[in-house]
Amino acid sequence: MKSAASNAAEYTIYVDGSCQDNRNVTAETPAGWGVVVVVGDNQRGSSSGEVITELSGLVITDSTMELFLGAEVGSNNTAELSGIAHALRWILVDGGVVQAIIRADSQYALQIAQQNWKAKANIPLVKIVQALWEEVSSQCQLTGTWVRAHRGHKWNERADHLAYRAMQGEQPLPLDFWKPGQR
Repeated sequence: MKSAASNAAEYTIYVDGSCQDNRNVTAETPAGWGVVVVVGDNQRGSSSGEVITELSGLVITDSTMELFLGAEVGSNNTAELSGIAHALRWILVDGGVVQAIIRADSQYALQIAQQNWKAKANIPLVKIVQALWEEVSSQCQLTGTWVRAHRGHKWNERADHLAYRAMQGEQPLPLDFWKPGQR
């Protein structure tokens, strides 16, 4: 999905998480995360910018699996934190990023990632997310901002779609066929 625009060094990255039943969660509770990397976004939700790449997957709670990040359970919070972690890992792998804004509809996940709040659960996951945030911050200008959930913001809605479909074990609809608000 990368194009010539991916040579730009400033990105807005939308992250979201999804968990079907966020009560009595366990390591077996399915939860998914989604990431949308946009260049040229005005952050107003008006569909500006170009999608550079999209990432999504399940929250991994099995410590023997390759992409395990420390989540103890599948929950909305672990999904949101996993989305942030995968966005940060993308920044590190992509290289050349000068500025990145991570936009999430979870104030909890953003505040935990930036070490403004103290976590009471899923400490191994939190430590990994915070270490990634620090590492990326040392290499580029990184900020986190909150965006209201389910208010028609196209890229936040797309991240929600990716997270929901990952949680359901389904492929996301191609961007060309997807409409905001469509899960």
